[in-house]
Amino acid sequence: MFSPPDTIAECHNLVDNTARPASGPEKTVLSPYFGRPIARLAASTADDVAAVVQAAAKAVPAWRMRPLRERALILGRLRGLLAERADEVAQTAALESGKTEAEARAGLERGLEVVDFAMSLQAVELGGALDVSRGVRCEVRREPLGVVVGITPFNFPAMVPLWMMPLAVCTGNTFVLKPSDKVPMTANLLGHLAVLAGFPPGVFSIAHGDQRTVEALVDHPDVQAVAFVGSTPVAQSVYARAATQGKRALCLGGAKNHLIVAPDADPELTVRAVYDSFTGCAGQRCMAGSVLVTIGEASELVQRIVDLSQRCRLGEGIGALIDGQARERLFGAIERAQGEGARVLCDGRRLEPPEPYRGGYWLGPTVVDQVRPHMECATRELFGPILSIVRVDTLDEALALEQQSPYGNATSIFTQSGAVARRVAEQATSGMIGVNVGVPVPRDPFSFGGSKKSKFGQGDITGVSAVEFWTERKKVTSKWALQSDQSWIS
Repeated sequence: MFSPPDTIAECHNLVDNTARPASGPEKTVLSPYFGRPIARLAASTADDVAAVVQAAAKAVPAWRMRPLRERALILGRLRGLLAERADEVAQTAALESGKTEAEARAGLERGLEVVDFAMSLQAVELGGALDVSRGVRCEVRREPLGVVVGITPFNFPAMVPLWMMPLAVCTGNTFVLKPSDKVPMTANLLGHLAVLAGFPPGVFSIAHGDQRTVEALVDHPDVQAVAFVGSTPVAQSVYARAATQGKRALCLGGAKNHLIVAPDADPELTVRAVYDSFTGCAGQRCMAGSVLVTIGEASELVQRIVDLSQRCRLGEGIGALIDGQARERLFGAIERAQGEGARVLCDGRRLEPPEPYRGGYWLGPTVVDQVRPHMECATRELFGPILSIVRVDTLDEALALEQQSPYGNATSIFTQSGAVARRVAEQATSGMIGVNVGVPVPRDPFSFGGSKKSKFGQGDITGVSAVEFWTERKKVTSKWALQSDQSWIS
């Protein structure tokens, strides 16, 4: 069980490996567990952003000239420090994001897998060469872009930065992290460990702030690419702003993921996977399954999901919501679902956290039945531990619901039939498909990314697709001697 910290952390920008206070409006960060202050930060103004980007730009020439192996070795030292101090990183991330410590540790471990993949690039041919004709050779080189920016959300303070930064810097870019202003402490810890690991000044920088900070980063002429993870409206806005300036952008947005349960689904596997999917990280993740679509007799599993939900204990089996505004929004969504005719089978509003957490922001697992496809709880991303149940008679009806959704992050099918699984994989419109998996996050080298309004831009945020995003292909065609048997190409 967490205890409130004795001191309030002062979170500054990281510029040239030095902590530098920003000069914009100040903000106090409250812990979701206690509702009490844990950190302070100031928003970065355009001048603050200029200082961060200038330091990053200054570091580009020397960093890109280092052999990839040397860049990977420095990244490896950071990996070692993160592993050694995993407890500290996980506790910091949990304290400020509301995750359980186990969830925060799992997020770090997933981030370290991306670090491992980035380090493996030193043993992979990233370009290629071929004799295309007599005496003529074509070569592809992977070139870094320069200064790149990652804008990350509150729900994974360690994992999402570690999805972006390692691949960006290992391919020769310098990286500016703009973390959510709700979770600045984990970002600062990552920056501190990067300095200890030997990152040269300017290779990894941090700019704290708000919307104006994001706009200043996107608009800065030295910034070449922007990666973003957050809500769909903001993802679309950031993408449009960057694309209008001709910059490379990949912006991942929200989701309304469907968990389709066929009548032949394995009961034990399905009930657990559905529960873990909608309650994990208090439902505050883009991979949460929030719509359960039961086909025919599969609806018999609903009561077992309810029973498991009712045994949940706040602060142990589920973490806190990020803030009071999120709690009010979710409470309102449950009330509106009831007003539209849905039935609440398990009401997480009734659960009380342990005494030390009474000042925090909590909602237990909530199961809403008799949901019709047009209802808000079936169509809007609520971003909380709320499961909406839609009952249908056929797989065609279930797929139609998924296909009509404007989002396209993830869809899972629970079945023992290979034919059913294949049909869903072929016809579902989401970018990530799970078969008897409630949270179908691809592991490296496979890439993470959705479709439709869950993603703006080309490529994915991890894996081989991310290498493509953070680099430019330079093509070299060379010839060293005149050939006696020339053809049109030579």
